Amino acid sequence: MTAADAARRLPDIPTLRARCRAIAAAEALINPSGEYAYHSYSADWSPTEEVFSVDNGSGDDLSVVFGPAGAYIRVFSHESPMSPYGDEDHQPWPGVLDTVPAAFQRYVDEPAFVDEGGLPRVTGCLWRAADDTRWHTGDITFPEDEEDADGAEWLLELLLEGTPEAFREWAEDYYEQPVDLDAVRRVFETA
Repeated sequence: MTAADAARRLPDIPTLRARCRAIAAAEALINPSGEYAYHSYSADWSPTEEVFSVDNGSGDDLSVVFGPAGAYIRVFSHESPMSPYGDEDHQPWPGVLDTVPAAFQRYVDEPAFVDEGGLPRVTGCLWRAADDTRWHTGDITFPEDEEDADGAEWLLELLLEGTPEAFREWAEDYYEQPVDLDAVRRVFETA
């Protein structure tokens, strides 16, 4: 599954925001120190924006920015065949960022989403305007024979599933400890 496939499965913006908050809050219960947290949520990323972040600590990350214009998702899988670091010119894969609307263009060069040289750390990108009825991606020709060419499948997996059961399964694997499903359900119900 690529970002284009995920675009057809992602929920509306309010539902996605609630899932992001729930996932970050549920992980905070398991890991209250936040050290090596995989998921985090900042309700005050800027005066008008919130951000959900995924960071596996191995060079792969995802950011979801919620703001007045809508929502913007940036996926980066460092081992992806679509990584700009695999291109000799060090450019994002053709089509990934080419049609990002003006309302979201500032996120393309956002310091938190680029490397020290200003190169966008992106292998997949999705956006949805606040008044839109669907998610969008660029017009991309994906590498052949690559099921998860841009890393969207595994980086967006919990957001696509969006259930306490899916979170529990992930958390027990990641933290290698039992996780109380009822507690996770309560977090998801209040997010």
